[in-house]
Amino acid sequence: MISKSLAIKVLNAALATGGDYAEIYLEETTPEVYSLENGRVESSSSPQSYGCGLRILNGLRSVYGHTSDLSAKSLLSLAGKLAASYSEERKITVEKVTHVKTKKNIKIEDHVADVPVEEKIAYLKEISSIIQGVDPRIVRVQTGLSSSVRKIEIYNAEGSEAKHFENVEERTRVFMIAIAAGQEGIETSFEGPGASAGWSYFTKTLDYKKRAKEAGEKAVMMLTAKECPSGKFTVVIANGWGGVLFHEACGHPLEASSTSKGLSVFSDSIGKPIASPCVSAWDDGTIPNEWGSDNIDSEGVPTHKNELIRDGICVGFMVDRFNGRRLGMEPNGTSRRQSYKFCPTSRMSNTYIAAGKDDPEQIIKDTPLGIYVANFGGGSVDPTTGEFNFSASEAYIIRDGKICEPVKGCTLIGTGQEVLMQIDRVGNDLALGQGNCGAESGSVPVNVGQPTIRLKSITVGGRGGILE
Repeated sequence: MISKSLAIKVLNAALATGGDYAEIYLEETTPEVYSLENGRVESSSSPQSYGCGLRILNGLRSVYGHTSDLSAKSLLSLAGKLAASYSEERKITVEKVTHVKTKKNIKIEDHVADVPVEEKIAYLKEISSIIQGVDPRIVRVQTGLSSSVRKIEIYNAEGSEAKHFENVEERTRVFMIAIAAGQEGIETSFEGPGASAGWSYFTKTLDYKKRAKEAGEKAVMMLTAKECPSGKFTVVIANGWGGVLFHEACGHPLEASSTSKGLSVFSDSIGKPIASPCVSAWDDGTIPNEWGSDNIDSEGVPTHKNELIRDGICVGFMVDRFNGRRLGMEPNGTSRRQSYKFCPTSRMSNTYIAAGKDDPEQIIKDTPLGIYVANFGGGSVDPTTGEFNFSASEAYIIRDGKICEPVKGCTLIGTGQEVLMQIDRVGNDLALGQGNCGAESGSVPVNVGQPTIRLKSITVGGRGGILE
């Protein structure tokens, strides 16, 4: 996007006043979005954007700016304005640029962007038809396909030799929303599978027909669901998207953006028990073609498989370059950003509780009375205290070791420390679920995940009667 000679000039302008690290992040993004309402095309768009983010570090100080003008004049002006934040003697003079090759975790042959528009629309119409055919009480169906190709270049310098990285991020996600209405009210069900993969994944690997049917069935089922009881209960959480609870209540507090400032409940937890001994957890940005995976992070560091918890002991954080300085830790490929308009920081990628040894069916059989949470909706968490509040979009009563009637209005309330220690059973059925996570550096694609797990006791909020 810019020449190496211009990159050297910009880096030197940025480092003129004593910065010890400078980084140029260049991006060109081509998104493609299609949206259908009850099988009819409502909108489509493919706006292209490009720009540059520039960051200068000096010890534990950081300045950041961005521009959509990639001319030499604009970039040098931005570098000068940011460099004015410091007033020391030059420490670094960049003399050359070396290109760095990176390992490819994402390999795509049949690019979604190359598929004819008519084929993509027909795919979404088929999904709409399946959902609408589930039950007459489904009154509204929304389907959509969102795809983007992002070309990235990074130049960074900590010495006289700057490094140059190139990467292409390609992600696609399908949305399925079913809205059912009856005398009991209105219920909504959502499915949103996604991947860093090609068109064949969505048409052949992904069982989109099954996912569409399930979306319709869940919306209709919840129409007649009774209110969930409240109290302290044993709770079994399903695999896959159930991992959003761990992501929010425990994952964010393990990011260096929180731990390095002492703002996390887990700031001083390395080497200490923070979970039940049956719990191990990872953040792995290297899983081939997964929604949260990549080849390099937003600082050019190769993505890693980072161990966070081992047999209940905290063994690591997700560390970006800047916050790693505070912690005295090396960056481990977890620095991410939504776009060039955001300064990067430590973020999750594919974060999950590792598979255990228990049979998921046996976990249910060994639970005489409790709640089974099959899916979560919204929620909130305070990383400084670990307190969370999560609503289940699909939940059932467990009675005599069997999953029985559905309930609505189920909310799990507690803290990250509490929920980790309450896990007493971990299934062998690890699965991942796709989502977007919003935080300091914008919204980024992430996978949450876990096998089936059981919490011995947790507070459940609901408006129903006594659980029996």
